[in-house]
Amino acid sequence: MADTSNPFFSPSTLPYGLPPFAEIRDEHYRPAFERGFAEQLAEVDAIVATDDSPTFENTMLPLERSGQVLQRVAEVFFNKSSSDSTDFTNSLEEEIAPQLAAHSDAIRLNPRLYERIAGLHARLDELGLDAESRYLVERYYAEFTLAGAGLDEAGKERLRGYNQQLSTLTTRFEKNLLADTNDLAVVFDTAEGLAGLGEGELSAAAQAAAERGLEGKYVVTLVLPTGHPWLADLTNRASRERIMAASRSRGIRGGDNDNRDLVLEITRLRAERARLLGFDTHAAYVTADETARTPEAVADMLGRLAPAAARNARAEQADLQRQLPDGETVEAWDWAHLTGKVRAEKFDVDFAAMRPYFEAERVLRDGVFYAATRLYGITFTERPDLVAYHPEARVFEVRNEDGSGLGLYILDLYTRDSKRGGAWMNPLIAQSDLLDTPTVVVNNLNVPKPAAGEPTLLTYDETNTLFHEFGHALHGLFARVTYPKFAGTNVFRDFVEFPSQVNEMWMLWPEVLENYAVHHVTGERMPQELVDRLHAAEGFNEGFATSEYLAAALLDQAWHRITADDEVTDVAAFEADALAAVGLDNPAVPPRYASTYFAHTFSGGYDAGYYSYIWSEVLDADTVEWFRENGGLLRENGDRFRNRLLGVGGSKDPLEAYRDFRGRDAEIEPLLKRRGLDN
Repeated sequence: MADTSNPFFSPSTLPYGLPPFAEIRDEHYRPAFERGFAEQLAEVDAIVATDDSPTFENTMLPLERSGQVLQRVAEVFFNKSSSDSTDFTNSLEEEIAPQLAAHSDAIRLNPRLYERIAGLHARLDELGLDAESRYLVERYYAEFTLAGAGLDEAGKERLRGYNQQLSTLTTRFEKNLLADTNDLAVVFDTAEGLAGLGEGELSAAAQAAAERGLEGKYVVTLVLPTGHPWLADLTNRASRERIMAASRSRGIRGGDNDNRDLVLEITRLRAERARLLGFDTHAAYVTADETARTPEAVADMLGRLAPAAARNARAEQADLQRQLPDGETVEAWDWAHLTGKVRAEKFDVDFAAMRPYFEAERVLRDGVFYAATRLYGITFTERPDLVAYHPEARVFEVRNEDGSGLGLYILDLYTRDSKRGGAWMNPLIAQSDLLDTPTVVVNNLNVPKPAAGEPTLLTYDETNTLFHEFGHALHGLFARVTYPKFAGTNVFRDFVEFPSQVNEMWMLWPEVLENYAVHHVTGERMPQELVDRLHAAEGFNEGFATSEYLAAALLDQAWHRITADDEVTDVAAFEADALAAVGLDNPAVPPRYASTYFAHTFSGGYDAGYYSYIWSEVLDADTVEWFRENGGLLRENGDRFRNRLLGVGGSKDPLEAYRDFRGRDAEIEPLLKRRGLDN
């Protein structure tokens, strides 16, 4: 195949470097990966082949410039494999994953490269570097050291084996989960079993059935978390139980998609690798290069929150129990439904009644985009002339207030069987002054798609998720850095959720809510009394919400605090013991993710890091207080947040960036108040 026939072999000429999706075919991926691997290794060989003493210019700059073909194909391929997978992408990903691990090891474990970086690090004070360049040397040295660059050759060979095995196993976990999630979608023969759902949900269920060749029936596709959003509205208790049972049985039914052995093997290999690298546990290895620094710091914080959260959840459960007839007990599949009843009684708030005010297009344009324009001055123009990777993915051009181009934003809203669960942001092109590259980011959600002609009405949680994921997109769009390593959201894992969590605040901010919360039929704005009741109920059910999250975070920590000498043979027993040890073993409040469908920790890069959400929420809650104290949705506030936090990407220590923005370290009290844990 001639070089010109493969669109990955050279930079795209489309606006903002948008990958030429109309030209990309399956046969382009493998040759591009092969060339990408070979080219980057040759570039690294050229760095270490010179006899010249290491300098920033002959070592760090060519290292940062290396691997551009590999970067182009990897960003496009892994976005496709997660959002629009096929048998081809599934097969190629299983083939490529260990090759990528081996390629990374070939660079990070290169002794001559490590020697050059270590030499620069030892002479940092003599090099006269600017702050970002100095930090680049520090980060490379820290990451290479943690990656095992200082091991002897026998140790490196063992490490390579661990890394390749783990890349294969985590890829298989993700594919098993997607397949089992699709297989376990719950089929209802008639709409009677889905009583309580609105027209939009029924339309989506009918559409899902039609896409599976089940005309006239209804299919409830599963979401990634344990609880399904429709459980709140379904009045048929048996139907709720069926959906919950399907959700919780993912990965434990035997057969090809059973993930239990993978969980055991992944955690064992991670523990063994950690010991090889000089750490007692995988959790210690991971947190050593995060803002938390140690698993003990994580345990201290989570342990401080768990007892109060469990206590609050039990009090909430007592309220729910009063909604049931004598002889019946609150079960996990009842919680969301009964909570809706209690919320309606106490606060007169009905989330189902809000859905007509959360029409997706209004939420996007008059909510999410509007808040960003008010705060940062940026504008959005849809570009139907630009082709994305899937017909449902929409491309928007983003410009600064002065009209200069900022980047492209792609929104892929709807669920489909080829898309993994959850919601996330991916970069397709990351800004860098060194490479003169612009920015293209993608938001993926999993909103059920209604039948043609029907409006897409978001739930309260889906609306919140759209604001959240757009916060990640803003982080990716705003970062302005010199080096590719620091582009966009390339920050510590336990800091990366902070900007997205902050962006959630604008969902209910008065000027924003008033602008987008319009009834899709009548055109009436959401009544102010409903908004007031919504604010009054903000702390309601926080015991459950905090408990289910902490249960998953602590379960993740438990799996990754085992040592290489510990022998675990039963996933269910380990999980039960881990939850009992922290007092979060309430059957009515299952963890947000159980082990066999815990994609974050077993395939999504949050291993020993799921604590990141609440760790970042300390910064988030403290930042929300700052915005409130300083007038809220003001351009000067947006500029400060953009310039001092979002705009620096990963180019400085994130807690230093936070202090620069806030004027001090974050305080935990706003988080405790928000979560109802301050008493």
